[in-house]
Amino acid sequence: MAQNKNALIRYKTIDKCLQNNYRQWTLNDLVEACSDALNEYEGRDVNVSTRSIQLDLQLMRSDKLGYNAPIVVYDKKYYRYEDEDYSITNIPLTENDMNVLLESVEMLKQFKDFSLFSELGGILNRLEDKIYTEKTHQPAIIHLDKNEQLKGLEHLDVLYQAILKQLCLLINYQSFNARFPIVIVFHPFILKQFNNRWFLVGKEQGKPQIFTLALDRIVAIDYDLSIPYLNDGFNGDEHYKNTYGVTVLNDDFLQDVVLKLDKQNAPYVITKPFHASQKTVEELEDGSVIIQLRVHLNMEFDRLILGFGESIEVIKPRILRNRIRKKITKALENYSEK
Repeated sequence: MAQNKNALIRYKTIDKCLQNNYRQWTLNDLVEACSDALNEYEGRDVNVSTRSIQLDLQLMRSDKLGYNAPIVVYDKKYYRYEDEDYSITNIPLTENDMNVLLESVEMLKQFKDFSLFSELGGILNRLEDKIYTEKTHQPAIIHLDKNEQLKGLEHLDVLYQAILKQLCLLINYQSFNARFPIVIVFHPFILKQFNNRWFLVGKEQGKPQIFTLALDRIVAIDYDLSIPYLNDGFNGDEHYKNTYGVTVLNDDFLQDVVLKLDKQNAPYVITKPFHASQKTVEELEDGSVIIQLRVHLNMEFDRLILGFGESIEVIKPRILRNRIRKKITKALENYSEK
C-alpha cells in the first residue's frame, strides 16, 4: 500500500479516536489503534512507530494539510480535541477548493456519454450540491467546446464497449450523399474526436482499407457475435501521424508544404502548430514567418488554410497553391456585385 494511503488511514483513525470523549487516549493507545486499522486494511501485521504518530499529530495540528486540528494534551499524557465537535471530515471548503472542484466537475461532465464514467453521475451531483450550498453559483472559469445538440453522441458508449470487448458490429449508416441507410459489417478499432465531432475508425468486413464513420451519420447499431473480431494491431498514432484531421490519404497525397504567415498570425501558429511535423524555416524582417510541414493534402487541411484567409500564403507545393487559389477565387465570386 502506498505511504500516502497509510498516512490517510492513520489520520482518519486518530480523528475517530479523539472524537470519542468517553475514553482517554495516550500516545500508545493511538499507536495501537492505527496499527489495528492498518492491519485490517492490508490484511497483515503492520507496526506503526511512536514517532510516526507524533509526526501525524504535528501535521494534523498544522495548516499543511488544511486540518488545523485543535489537538491538546492534558494531564501531560492524554490527547483530545479542544473543540469536542471538531473532526477533520467537517472542514469547510476553501474558496480555492470550491473553484477547483467546480471546474473538475465541469470537465468530467464532458464524458457523461461513456458508461466508464456513469458511476460518477451521482457523485458529481452530490458534489455540485455540496459546492453550491457553500458558494453562490458563478460562470465556469474553464469553458470547453461542446455541442449538446450534436447527433450521434448517444452511440459513444455502445461503440466504446464494442471496442473494449472486441465485438463485430452491424452499423446502420447513412452518409450525407445517400438517400437511404445501408448496413455495414464493421470491426471498430478506435474512437476519434476532431473539430468537436466524433468518428469511429475501423475496417469493413472483407475490405483491407481503414474506414472512418461519422457518429452523426449512424442510424442504429447491433452486434454480430458469430463474426470473429478482426484484430490487426491497428495503431491510431501511427495511422494519423501524417494527417491533419481524420481523412487519411495514401502516400501520393503526402507532401512537404511550405506556408507564409503574416506578422499578426505567426505567433499563434508557432505556439500552436498545425501539425507535429511543423518547423519554422525562416523569420522575415517584416515579422512574418515561413513554416514547413509534411502532411496529407486532404479536405481538412484545405479548410485550415482557408480559415486564415489573407493572413496565409501557400508557397508550395504548386498543386496545393493552385487548389487554394481556385477556392479563394470562387469565394470572391460569391461576393461580387450581382
